[in-house]
Amino acid sequence: MIRILILEDQEISRNALKEMIISACDSGQIVVDTAASFSMAKKLIESDIVYTAFFLDINLDEANEDDKSGIEIAKLIRENIRYSMTPIIMVTSIASMEMEAYRSIHCYQYLVKPYMKVDVESIVSKLIALDNVKEEKTIIVKRDGINYRIKCNAIVYVQAIPRGISIHLKKEVMKVPYLTIVKLMEQLDKSEFIQCHRMFVVNKKYIENVDFVNRMIKMEYYDESIEIGGTYKNHLKEILD
Repeated sequence: MIRILILEDQEISRNALKEMIISACDSGQIVVDTAASFSMAKKLIESDIVYTAFFLDINLDEANEDDKSGIEIAKLIRENIRYSMTPIIMVTSIASMEMEAYRSIHCYQYLVKPYMKVDVESIVSKLIALDNVKEEKTIIVKRDGINYRIKCNAIVYVQAIPRGISIHLKKEVMKVPYLTIVKLMEQLDKSEFIQCHRMFVVNKKYIENVDFVNRMIKMEYYDESIEIGGTYKNHLKEILD
């Protein structure tokens, strides 16, 4: 399922764009959330909701032609590693801002008001196509200034290490500095990955066996066992049951 966030201060334009997006696909294929202000959008972006794309109005204050709140929220989105490559569609009536939108936040496409339904449908069809060709879920981690895309299916477990984390894949171990388990969990699907200790997160599909008496987990591909934290034991038991 595709989930889209619209940031638009004008209620009529916001509702019209939402209806165009929903009508451009089969029922239930797309969920659309809306925000009327910078603060509302920021709260949704920082929540546990994962968005497939963003439609952002550049100017959220029509009385101020120099207002670029939409650009600022787009920069905030790009600072979140989860959304470093997520499509952003900038929406505005000020065509002169087009180049700034492309250069500063690498927007996916530009939509000038008053927008046409056919243009919105074209963008939605591309988003659906992109979603359909995804082979599997991935996360993005940064190491040595480079963004690496890792397939979630290849992650067996994750361990916290001094000043970073160690991602144990099926065939290798990747150390990522300055990333915490808390931040990593923002990218991972919590139905697939379980935090069993303050220093460990495991991929449920690779659990070989669980010893609740001695509080240990044996994972596939690795000989060493993983400890279950006392405060995580009951939660883990509920999930696995």
